[in-house]
Amino acid sequence: MATDNPEEGKSKATSRQMALALFEDMFDQGLRINEANREIGYQRNDFFTEIVNMGLPARRFLDAAYFIVAQEPEQRDQYDVELNYFKWLMRYDSRNLKHLRTIADEAQNAKVRVTNTPADRDPNEDDLWVQVQLIGMVGFHRGRMRFDVHPRLVPHIRDPQKSHWLSLRISTAFTRSLARAIYDKVLPNVPAGRTDWIQLEEMRNWPGKMGANAAIFKYFKRDWLEPAVREINEVSDVEMSYETRTASTTSKKIDRIRFLLKRKDTADAVLASLADASHLYKILTDEFGLSTKQFSEISENRELWTDERIQQAVEYTRFRIKRGQVKKSPAGYLMRALRDNWKISDAERTMVDVQAKLLADEAQEQAVKTETRKTVANSIATREEEVRARMNEDSRKGRDHFSAADAKTRKELMHAWTTSREGKLMLRRMKLEPSTVTEDAILANTELVWYLGQFVFGRMNAARAAA
Repeated sequence: MATDNPEEGKSKATSRQMALALFEDMFDQGLRINEANREIGYQRNDFFTEIVNMGLPARRFLDAAYFIVAQEPEQRDQYDVELNYFKWLMRYDSRNLKHLRTIADEAQNAKVRVTNTPADRDPNEDDLWVQVQLIGMVGFHRGRMRFDVHPRLVPHIRDPQKSHWLSLRISTAFTRSLARAIYDKVLPNVPAGRTDWIQLEEMRNWPGKMGANAAIFKYFKRDWLEPAVREINEVSDVEMSYETRTASTTSKKIDRIRFLLKRKDTADAVLASLADASHLYKILTDEFGLSTKQFSEISENRELWTDERIQQAVEYTRFRIKRGQVKKSPAGYLMRALRDNWKISDAERTMVDVQAKLLADEAQEQAVKTETRKTVANSIATREEEVRARMNEDSRKGRDHFSAADAKTRKELMHAWTTSREGKLMLRRMKLEPSTVTEDAILANTELVWYLGQFVFGRMNAARAAA
């Protein structure tokens, strides 16, 4: 088990996700979802019993592993990721792989237990008791990491039904084991505003083994409890205080504690997640192609180079690229922006906004002109189509009239058309002689018969007008 003590140092690494999702059929808890604007954590089962043999580094290791499991499109027998990516999710800054192996070993020793045996009696054979290893096989090889998780746990990591919301960044920002343990335990009680009374002896076992002084309340309060509550109030989305009471009205021994809880007004803002870290990693690899050496430099400076500073450098580099001011390596330029803390000034942002508005106005004006031209063109095309349709109908009526006429009338109409200016012009185009062309030849030619129909229709209208 991990040892907690008041001198526990602040870790440079902050990691991500502790997904303790247990068997849905064994729990009957209500679903509580904390307010969040986007997916930045995961839904963790409300009811879980004590976790043994797991300190802060192992929790962070599991956070990263469970995040990967939760993000996969479908359940896998084994998960294979780039080791740099996994360390990024853990915010594991060290290049000490031996230490990372030790953390993996500790995570593999961690188990989650479920039982319905009351605390005040011994178990019997009818009681439920389940113990599951939180992570199975772990392997590092050639810059990659492989691991698996018990198949009964995976569905509940990915899609738990009875759960509460756990912010990934907050849950892994703690440097004290007791702070993290208390935070994990009280989260399901935040909507109610307080926990039930908890035996101090039980709470002392939450983070693992403590020093001998922890059994004495005044030292436990000074060296463990107060620093843990202070850290929860500083780094989490919960405001916490606590009350204590004695075993009886006649006793002076404090043996119980109850936590009073309130969600901070800034909870949504605090919910910046490991999903963000994952997103940043993909930007740095896919968009900028950072090298292993450059990632190592970022890792070594993570205490100063926060997610916000990295995002600021990304935005600055993108801005300069769009303006054509990055001539060589975008990755190198990004690293310079990180080192020197370059950022887009307010004046530059205003200039960009003004230019964007001018471009948008110009584009809108051009779009209006284009739409007007398109409307006019469509109107002209519609009118032309209407004219063509009407002329085709006139030609058809003329042909019908010609076909229905007697031979003498057809001969007269044919002669009139072949000697007209329009008829001569069309016959000449077809290289036909007006004096020798036959009726059959004209009727067999679709173009000539169309014009003949037009001519006959005109004669029909003229005759009706004269009448």
